[in-house]
Amino acid sequence: MPITALKTLALAAGVSLIALTASAQSMTIKLATDSGAKGSPTGDAMEKWASLIEEGTKGDIKVNIFYQNELGGQQEIFDLFVANDVQLMINWPSTSYDERIGLLYTPYMLKSWDDAFNAYGQGGWLNGILDEVYSDIGLKFFGAWPEGFNGVATKGKYAKSLEEAASLKVRVPTMFPMAESLQAMGYQTASIDWSETFTSIQTGVVDGDAANVIYWDYEYFRDTINYYNRTRQQFITGVISANGEFWAGLSDEQKKVVADAAQVVMQDGFDAARTIDAGYVEKAKEVGIEYIEPSDSDLAPIARKVRDEVWPQMDKRIGQEIMDKVRANAAEF
Repeated sequence: MPITALKTLALAAGVSLIALTASAQSMTIKLATDSGAKGSPTGDAMEKWASLIEEGTKGDIKVNIFYQNELGGQQEIFDLFVANDVQLMINWPSTSYDERIGLLYTPYMLKSWDDAFNAYGQGGWLNGILDEVYSDIGLKFFGAWPEGFNGVATKGKYAKSLEEAASLKVRVPTMFPMAESLQAMGYQTASIDWSETFTSIQTGVVDGDAANVIYWDYEYFRDTINYYNRTRQQFITGVISANGEFWAGLSDEQKKVVADAAQVVMQDGFDAARTIDAGYVEKAKEVGIEYIEPSDSDLAPIARKVRDEVWPQMDKRIGQEIMDKVRANAAEF
């Protein structure tokens, strides 16, 4: 074959390779959540993240959004995420792949919003630990999407003491150490998927929900609950993350866009969460839900009891090294 023809062929091959590479960098991906309908704070955050990604990549990455229950229940959607059938998530992750994710649900680790920001804000002491845990299960951790401190929402009655808690059975998610925390607080527990919680409260299978900030209990259960007791056993935060295989396939420029957009969403979350939470306290009161907020001194003996009972379990299941970091940084009760 003449040299000119060879050069032409090589040039054509080079052009094809460049076209193929450019094409490989254009994609349509899925962004999903396990909790949050369109119009919810989570839904709004996902829409902002998607918009920033599409704008920043000039449309090379198109993002399809899937809200709560559109791709399945809490465990199903996390399975899809780990398998790279979903590429981005703002979710409340299951501990089924790695119990160290339970670090997110450490009871009475934080006491105030300032504690939470120091732990989860950019460069926070918890973020480095969670980044390593996520990496080990093939995911890329970007940061927290904060909601606030949780409590116990019940119908008929609420508990002011460990003794009164013993007569109440409450729903908790299927994540360690959610059930263990409430049991140490004196409650009976039932691990129930989020999608089944309303029916479980309505039919009396449980007396209430004991995992969420007031937003969720107001939005989904306000017709069935009478009380919201802000027991503050956990600071509830979603996680902003990406599938690791998807992440590895992005160009450096695309990675920067996705990560920077995630940081914007996280910061927006911290800026807005306290106001949103306070607003839902007022909404709950307006519809007749009695709101109870125990003082720090009321919570201190409960917090110490829960720590004494649950943290040693976490040493065994999450790891002594991680829990030593928690002990070194946790709030004082």
